[in-house]
Amino acid sequence: MGASGMRGGFSQGLQFCVVLFCTISLQACDGSNNTYVAPPPPKVRVAIPLQQAVTRYFELTGNTAAINSVDIEARVQGFLESIDYRDGTTVTKGTQLFSIQSDTYQAQVDQAQATLASAQASQVGADQEYQRQLNLSRQRVTTQTAVDSAKATLDQANATILNAQASLDLAKINLGYTKVVAPFDGTVTAHLVDVGALVGVSGPTTLATIVQMDPLYVNFSVSEPQVLMIKQDMAKQGHTFRQTDLPTIPFEIGLQGETGYPFKGHLDYAAPQIDTASGTLSVRGIVDNKNRALLPGLFVRVRVPVGHEDKALLVRDDAIGSNQLGNYVLVLGKDEIIEQKQVKTGQREGPLRVIESGLDAGDWVVTEGIQQAIPGSKVAPEKVALDAAATASASNDIAPAATAPTSDAPKPGTPKSDTP
Repeated sequence: MGASGMRGGFSQGLQFCVVLFCTISLQACDGSNNTYVAPPPPKVRVAIPLQQAVTRYFELTGNTAAINSVDIEARVQGFLESIDYRDGTTVTKGTQLFSIQSDTYQAQVDQAQATLASAQASQVGADQEYQRQLNLSRQRVTTQTAVDSAKATLDQANATILNAQASLDLAKINLGYTKVVAPFDGTVTAHLVDVGALVGVSGPTTLATIVQMDPLYVNFSVSEPQVLMIKQDMAKQGHTFRQTDLPTIPFEIGLQGETGYPFKGHLDYAAPQIDTASGTLSVRGIVDNKNRALLPGLFVRVRVPVGHEDKALLVRDDAIGSNQLGNYVLVLGKDEIIEQKQVKTGQREGPLRVIESGLDAGDWVVTEGIQQAIPGSKVAPEKVALDAAATASASNDIAPAATAPTSDAPKPGTPKSDTP
């Protein structure tokens, strides 16, 4: 075959390939089998708010304080002879803690006893002389002046006895101060003075501090609006607040880093006036501390009951979001369109939170799949019953909603969903 024949065959093959490619391209551009199908609405779970009786609380912060805490001081001068306890030991009232040099004060007691004995002997002689002069006066043998003088001597002897007795009592008190004892049950801190040190030279010397650990005070403050709210609630019930009612009001506390309020107590004191500088009312409670789980000075969370609501609305706490206007929830509206409702939230009850206003009892609140639930969009809802016990375990795996969603972007910080 010649060169011209080979070129003709190659040209025919190339034409065939071009025709085949154009045919395939035209078939691919045929729109009859490539119609756009919209994605299905996202699946979400919705539930009606749970209605149940709820005790309303004020959640506050406070500090624990020792019910008794005093410095143990040397009230007499002398050398410290002994320390009779171990630092940090819990002692009972009357336990000896320190001993101060006592020989000087024992000598003063002995001296006062001798002075008292001398005064008593003088009083016996003065009494005998007075009785003798009195008998002579009845016999008209002596003068009235002699009787009066004997009576004055007797009175002076009686006064001397009283003075000597007081001196003896004072000497015994000072001798007793050489034995320093615990004034109440409590824990004693480390000693501040060593054995052999001279104490009480220019005044009382602090030897240690004793702290009563059980029970403990809890000090906290209530704001002025909260005080007014309490007064209004009591007025509606026809009650008037009295200080004597405080021991009947319970309260609970919890430490930082722990859940709940495991420590129980009752109120003990409320200030009679508002502090104008802070706008708060100082309140104090007492809590048992028999197992020494609490220490004075701890920062604590305080919860005080202030009322009761029979039919409060509660939703899952992780179903509540926040924006610049406050808190909100997403609810199922007409034609299964998502709506956003601003709500006022109350206290937390386990995995649920009380909704004080902004939500109706019949609203279906989005509880799962919140990331796909955008206000104004249509969803495929699955209606479930809201149960606090069942929600408790599920809420551990769900992150709370953070910010308001937009129509162009999913809401960040929303709970996980089992929807695709």
